[in-house]
Amino acid sequence: MTDLAPRQPDATPAVYDAATLAVLAAMEKAADEHLERIIPDNTKRGYANDWALWEEFHDWLAERTGSRLPSTAVTKGTLVGFVVWLDTIKFAAPTSIDRRITGVTVTARGLGVEVPKLATVAARKALKPLKNDPERQARGRGKAAAVTPEQLRQMNAAVADGLTGLRDRALWLMAFAIAGRSAEVAALRADTIVHVSQGLEVHVPAVKGRPPRDVVVGYGRNPDTCPVRAWLTWRAAAGITSGPAFLPITVHGRLGDRALSPEAVREIIARNAERAGLSVRLTGHSMRAGFITTSRRAGKREEKIREQSGHAENSPAFWGYIREADKWTDAASEDIGL
Repeated sequence: MTDLAPRQPDATPAVYDAATLAVLAAMEKAADEHLERIIPDNTKRGYANDWALWEEFHDWLAERTGSRLPSTAVTKGTLVGFVVWLDTIKFAAPTSIDRRITGVTVTARGLGVEVPKLATVAARKALKPLKNDPERQARGRGKAAAVTPEQLRQMNAAVADGLTGLRDRALWLMAFAIAGRSAEVAALRADTIVHVSQGLEVHVPAVKGRPPRDVVVGYGRNPDTCPVRAWLTWRAAAGITSGPAFLPITVHGRLGDRALSPEAVREIIARNAERAGLSVRLTGHSMRAGFITTSRRAGKREEKIREQSGHAENSPAFWGYIREADKWTDAASEDIGL
């Protein structure tokens, strides 16, 4: 009688010859390459940004502990600490923090790091109450508040003493004066900010596929909020002649040797706005928006403003700022006999 019972697998694994092992190895490699290729480019960029923030977190931690942990140390302690840092130092929205946890975990595993499930579970447990906080949920939503010259003066009056204060003031005033994105401010180089009799000639590098541009920054009427004087003071105090225009500074007042990240630029602006007690929370984009609206209200031509900001002629965002600046100019309800 024929035995129709399913055949049980062998208890011991098959032993393959060298030729078979070579083919299997080639297939494993091809599979890895294929899986890498089909990851969308924006996902790859997102994971790269997540890992850059993870590195920045470890740098920040090292400044406080005196010892830098390896970036591959993805543990319950470091991952929960990362969540707290993103929330309290970076003011990140809970949804952003959730994505960062995933990005760091995926990248670490791609580097061969064994990330314990306990670590990711603990990180999301730390995140859970943040997701239930309406104020935290609102972070990063809506259009950035456009900074005003009055708010810049408030920030100047409250800026910290010492080298950090000189850097911060020069950074936000430069961001405002060049209508710069946070990534553009982070990418500025000291040797391409040239002091001339009228002010500064600034080369804004290409970032994220956007073309570079060359802009001019004139002296301000108020010495305390003049971007030219602020830059020259910071440059002299820091002894910078080349390399990144803005550098990290440790709690002990020592200069780092790497450029600030775009996230650090945004943090500096937000932190100083909060320090000044402003009623609105400013972001990195607030300086860019503020320059466009302030310049327009001062009567500057649209094409000159666009040259400074690098907006395309048909940019909806640019024309939105112009409409905001113009809404009280010759308003339809003004002087109509009411």
